[in-house]
Amino acid sequence: MTARPARPVGPQGTGPASTDPERARPPHRASARPERDGPLAGLRVLDLATLFAGPLAATMLGDFGAEVIKVEHPAKPDPSRGHGPSKDGVGLWWKLLGRNKHTITLDLSKRGGRATLLRLAATADVIVENFRPGTLEKWDLGWDELSAANPRLLLARVTAFGQFGPYAHRPGFGTLAEAMSGFAAVTGEPDAPPVLPPFGLADSIAGLATAYAVMTALRARDRTGEGQVIDMAIIEPILTVLGPQPIWYDQLGHVQPRTGNRSANNAPRNTYRTADGSWVAVSTSAQSIAERVMRLVGRPDLIDEPWFATGADRARHADVLDEAVGSWIARHDRTEVLDAFEKAEAAVAPVQDVRDVMTDPQYAALDTVTTLDDPDLGPLRMQNVLFRLSGTPGAIHWAGRPHGADTERVLTELGLTGAEIGALRAEGAL
Repeated sequence: MTARPARPVGPQGTGPASTDPERARPPHRASARPERDGPLAGLRVLDLATLFAGPLAATMLGDFGAEVIKVEHPAKPDPSRGHGPSKDGVGLWWKLLGRNKHTITLDLSKRGGRATLLRLAATADVIVENFRPGTLEKWDLGWDELSAANPRLLLARVTAFGQFGPYAHRPGFGTLAEAMSGFAAVTGEPDAPPVLPPFGLADSIAGLATAYAVMTALRARDRTGEGQVIDMAIIEPILTVLGPQPIWYDQLGHVQPRTGNRSANNAPRNTYRTADGSWVAVSTSAQSIAERVMRLVGRPDLIDEPWFATGADRARHADVLDEAVGSWIARHDRTEVLDAFEKAEAAVAPVQDVRDVMTDPQYAALDTVTTLDDPDLGPLRMQNVLFRLSGTPGAIHWAGRPHGADTERVLTELGLTGAEIGALRAEGAL
């Protein structure tokens, strides 16, 4: 493991947003631990990927103790550094995606860059890359060369369409996966166009799936002692989370339509506007919850209808149920609605934007959005590590580092001399 940066940020839970004791982070969620701690301590990951699935997978591994070395082109950094809003010229998305990563520069198309990557690969456990299929091979850095340098290495290859098939060599992004998978086709109102998500949904799902694939392959390596290739196609994980659509079609010829906020499996299930202009979401997936909601809104008579006995039948009478629930909610402020539903033990949630999320008491109790001290921006709030482990918690040690900030230190620790590093710079490989 390499040393922490010279100017490390503080532990999770520090900074102005954590001064309220009611919002103090759970002690098992994060701590001022050195990066070598954590369940993945001792694991070295080379993150060669960009935008967004591959880098997110590396971030997830780094959050739980893996040493992640972010390898970027000397002249063309990861584009996430420039995606979205920035502050004082510092990309904020990168601060999140680049957290817990050491940053170095390396041009893999240069002879010296190739040789240096092979030296790094010999020390690594995992490489994550998302070049178009054949790119690493063009640089003589394909699986044959990498596994020869390190037979225990795992190579996670994240692409839009996978490593083979008729689309493999097409350029692609998560948006295409959201369209191809069927997600957009079922999202939106019935009489409106298909809707794409306004964020990287398919990429994020693929990033989480890649981290899971890496852990699965590491477990296999424990048994066999050998590395392997992970082929992650971004079009696939999103199809998995869409549920039983393929089997419905295979067995019944059923094609799920767009239903807006409604569900074909239960009702009432929708968003409803309150008297003060806010919105709440109601779900009644369980029969008992549906009955409680109808009693709450003053329509217990509907419970006795023959069609009320199953979720699918209720869904076919969604107009009636939405009118009953929506008219009651429209006469009450949001706070009144939430309090009444809670007392009735019925399922409801406010429709929140990010302003609400940042002050929500449940998120605060979980420390879901935590605070750290960043050398560029000062106190900085971002999503915490993905889950809590009681014995071996994850931690955020620092936010995304400047481009190439750790190049000399990482390569020096790899064994390169000052002369060798200078020669790489002269070649344009750094």
